[in-house]
Amino acid sequence: MTAQELRLKFLNFFESKGHAIIPSASLVPNETDASTLFTTAGMHPLVPYLLGAEHPGGKRVANVQKCVRTGDIDDVGDNRHLTFFEMMGNWSFGDYFKKEAISWSFEFLTDKEKGLGLDPKRLYVTVFKGEDGIPRDEEAISIWKETFQKAGMDVAVAGEDGIVQGDVRIIPLGKDDNFWIAGATGPCGGDTEMFYDTRPEEGKLEGNFSELVDTFRLIEVWNDVFMEFNKTAEGKYEKLAKPNVDTGMGVERTLMVLGGQYTVFETELFRPLFEKISEISKNGYQDSEETKKSFRIIADHIRAAVFMISDGVIPSNTERGYVLRRLIRRAVRYGKLVCMNENFTKELARIVVDSFKEFYAELSENEERIFEELEKEENKFRKTLENGLNSGCRYLGKTGVRFVSVLWIPCRIDFGISQGERYRSRRKRLPGRAREASGIIQDRFGRDVQGRLAGERRGDEEAPHGHPSASGGSQEGSG
Repeated sequence: MTAQELRLKFLNFFESKGHAIIPSASLVPNETDASTLFTTAGMHPLVPYLLGAEHPGGKRVANVQKCVRTGDIDDVGDNRHLTFFEMMGNWSFGDYFKKEAISWSFEFLTDKEKGLGLDPKRLYVTVFKGEDGIPRDEEAISIWKETFQKAGMDVAVAGEDGIVQGDVRIIPLGKDDNFWIAGATGPCGGDTEMFYDTRPEEGKLEGNFSELVDTFRLIEVWNDVFMEFNKTAEGKYEKLAKPNVDTGMGVERTLMVLGGQYTVFETELFRPLFEKISEISKNGYQDSEETKKSFRIIADHIRAAVFMISDGVIPSNTERGYVLRRLIRRAVRYGKLVCMNENFTKELARIVVDSFKEFYAELSENEERIFEELEKEENKFRKTLENGLNSGCRYLGKTGVRFVSVLWIPCRIDFGISQGERYRSRRKRLPGRAREASGIIQDRFGRDVQGRLAGERRGDEEAPHGHPSASGGSQEGSG
């Protein structure tokens, strides 16, 4: 199944269930929303309707939302983190609730004609086990038992130890795993997450559930959040008059599961980018762990940059523009590590536009601006590198520190393996003032800019849950 086929199948399925299909919102939040720099989840643009406002599409809507999370940017390159991703979702604003949400999720996942045709015997689900005075979600457990039974499966519920064995398919977990809230207060509730056994050939699935997830044998494919409480400033959980449903399902991760692949980077969404990177660099994706990491970072960051520029973000030294500049320069830096010594961002961007324009028409409309901004930023960065990277990092006194912090050379972030190590050891020997200044990038922008990414709210140290694991930032991620 292609990405486009998956998107359309999801939307057609929920349209048949009475949902209005709405377009993806911009990656740049509405100007009245100062909580984050980017749209970080499918529910983000829909918060006003989850809080009670009337949606013009009615009480049931579904879409595929483009998202950006950069809180884990330094982890991109492993097998599970992405900066840009797509989140499919369906919502109920005070209409249907747990029974419909769970049964439709199961139907879409397992039905061979209307849905994805996944094997129900390889599905495992988590539910909220109860905590802080909120009872265990017995309703969700009962619905899941009934749903599995209709598929010919008599399933059991795991105990407090979370051990999967025998017929156990339902695992109750605490607030850290199965409870969602948008902030310190407001609508919230338990959720149910669906996991798929991706390696049945290894034998019967047995063991601690969390450990099985950590081995990536169990991959989360969907998350249904049941907003039935309102948390007050006093910390009380009051029942909402009209509960809501908020779901998230990552395109990249779902394609990975459908294709029997171990990482999202093996899917069709990345293959053409890797082929072009290989052609330009004369290196193979599988040549080494270092080349594999570089290929992943370059492809991920160019994808994110293309969509950010399309939605009006321009490279700069502040806020969104700074994040975009960092992504582009990080991609170029890793390009140099695999011998991509000539401009390449425009060529890769063209592949991204061609891959996505059928679903996101704005990419075709804005492609000239996308190419122009990428080319301009890459030229600027390459010139900076050529004119003084080596000398700037050799002498980290007043001039060197200014060179790093003002021109945004990713000295702390991505010098490359050997150069980065030399920088870190050299920084320890700097005089106090220079050492302090050389941390400007992390302190000023790590806290003031990055702290407002990946769902983190301005002035808030902790990002709301926002079910990233189902689709986003931390993607096999997903998020």
